[in-house]
Amino acid sequence: MIKKLLTVSLLACSTAGLMAQPAGGKKISNELIGIFFEDISSSADGGLCAELVQNGSFEYSPIEKDGWGPGTAWKFARPGHSLGYMEPRQLNPIHPNNPNYMHIVVERVKEFYDYKGWKGVGLQNDGFDGIRIKKGEKYDFSVFLRNTDGIDKEIRVVLAAPQQGFGPMMREPKAIGEVTLKVSGKDWKKYTAVIEAAEDCEKASLQILSLNQGEYDIDMVSLYPQDTYKGHGMRKDLAQALADLNPKFMRFPGGCVVHGGGDGFWNTYHWKNSVGPKEQRKGNKNTWGYHQSLAIGYYEYFQFCEDLNMEPVPILPCGVSCQGTNGGWNMWPTQAQDACPMEDMEKWTQDALDLIEWANGDASTKWGKVRADAGHPKPFNLKYLGIGNEEKITPEFEERFKYMYDKITAKYPNIVIIGTAGPGSHPDNPDYQNGWKFAEKLNLPILDEHYYEPRDYFLNKRQYDDYPRNRKTKVYLGEYASKDKKLIDALAEGLYLLHVERNADIVVMTSYAPLFARKGAHSWDPDLIYFDNEKPYLTCSYYVQQMFGQSSGDYFYGDCVKFDRTDDNLLGQSVIYDSKTKKLFVKICNAGSKAASATIDLAKFKIKPDAVKTVISGNPDDENNYEKQPIIPVKENVKLKPKFTEKIDPYSINMWTIQL
Repeated sequence: MIKKLLTVSLLACSTAGLMAQPAGGKKISNELIGIFFEDISSSADGGLCAELVQNGSFEYSPIEKDGWGPGTAWKFARPGHSLGYMEPRQLNPIHPNNPNYMHIVVERVKEFYDYKGWKGVGLQNDGFDGIRIKKGEKYDFSVFLRNTDGIDKEIRVVLAAPQQGFGPMMREPKAIGEVTLKVSGKDWKKYTAVIEAAEDCEKASLQILSLNQGEYDIDMVSLYPQDTYKGHGMRKDLAQALADLNPKFMRFPGGCVVHGGGDGFWNTYHWKNSVGPKEQRKGNKNTWGYHQSLAIGYYEYFQFCEDLNMEPVPILPCGVSCQGTNGGWNMWPTQAQDACPMEDMEKWTQDALDLIEWANGDASTKWGKVRADAGHPKPFNLKYLGIGNEEKITPEFEERFKYMYDKITAKYPNIVIIGTAGPGSHPDNPDYQNGWKFAEKLNLPILDEHYYEPRDYFLNKRQYDDYPRNRKTKVYLGEYASKDKKLIDALAEGLYLLHVERNADIVVMTSYAPLFARKGAHSWDPDLIYFDNEKPYLTCSYYVQQMFGQSSGDYFYGDCVKFDRTDDNLLGQSVIYDSKTKKLFVKICNAGSKAASATIDLAKFKIKPDAVKTVISGNPDDENNYEKQPIIPVKENVKLKPKFTEKIDPYSINMWTIQL
């Protein structure tokens, strides 16, 4: 009887909530706009990760990039004559996952003191194109050291301005912050210190200098600003740029990074290598041609999702390599990708089950304890799990995916599994066709579609208008972008997103890709956010994504806006209502060269007169880049009537935010 009353009560509450919505609305996803983070174009190390030292674990390798090695990004700090040397070693490292460290031999020190004021002999790291230091800021330094000769030493750690002079005229770099460590014993020990900067410097260096003659080993050198996003190690300005998008979820860590790109199984991303102490994490070759330290690992990804109130959407490999393996990009129907033996699938599947336990289990479970011991005793409450990324939909893929899917859903039926529709998710693509057939056969909850297209596709196509309305499988548009970064491309994406909102009962999640690119390290263009050591550079597409992220809701109304012409495919509109915040969002896009008139009828909503209007507009070929930022949203407070007519300028997207 109690259960029956509870059911009736909940039904009454639900019905009351539905009745409170203005008539004519369609229930849609309130998680429509998210972000997709992949470590491409140096997005992690040297990017979102606030770590200022490059190759601090000495694990760079020639297999990652020609000419790289343990000494990459390091040099022996000396004034031009031999006072010692450094050499990479692997004997008794801190942990087998990080086998390389640097052995330092200091042969002469007194002469160095006498050489025009130089104090100390050792290593120098210039970070990622220099280390940006801010006056008055504090920096957390850490390092592992051991005295191989058994003699205690003093180690001087210096934030140094660029050296002045050349050859015999060179002087010791100016110290803008420093500390001295006393290093004792022959075993590895971790040393920490806080360094406060006395001056600003755009291209500082970190120097680690011995004040004593002798030999020692050094590893895991790290320098973080104390002022990181919510104190969790993310670069503050880049993290804030993401927070300002108001994303509802984050997909990570890839992308092709998930299953090793074209390198195959040996380069697969294994989440278990990324959640322990940083000196125990196993770095990996990045599929985009550089090193991944995993300083941002699964723990940091989940923590970041919590900090931004996003749902975490981790993506795991499923025993099938990237379709680019063996030179197989765009090969059809040739089988280019590799598939592991079926007897190995238990391991791949157990990794997925262990991830769910790590994210959601309490400290009494094996993997829940690993998370709790790392500093997060409460579960992360994982809801979504992606399996695979753009694999060709072959019989081998289907067999291995189904194996994982059945095992995971049997143990964790509440986890929402996201599958893949393969590369190029359009109806004429065989992978897309096979992917949808397979998804419907499994009753898969969500299928991930990807496509990058010229702007004309987004201006003219309306892919989701034609999707069957009775499908149980929903769509996640996990990677998409117009192939340029001008205003007209951003408006094309906005016009397409208006059509996605219209179909947000079918398309439940979207994320632009790629997210970040570091200046001078572009693996892919365009990207949503470009950056250097100083600041982020926000593209036109960024501001359109921000507009949609800030206007998310759970009801769509398609009958409130009428244009003065009905045959113009470059005009689009949507009205979104958020029943939680009681806000109404009216968005209108004009991606054409002619002005339009729109009549907006909001009488059914009983609106208040005060509203905020946001406009993104300009010349269609305008572009935000490192040199100029001509496109920014313009906001103004306006008064509205329940029904009004508005001129919609060419090449603009407009939004009214109204509190009901």
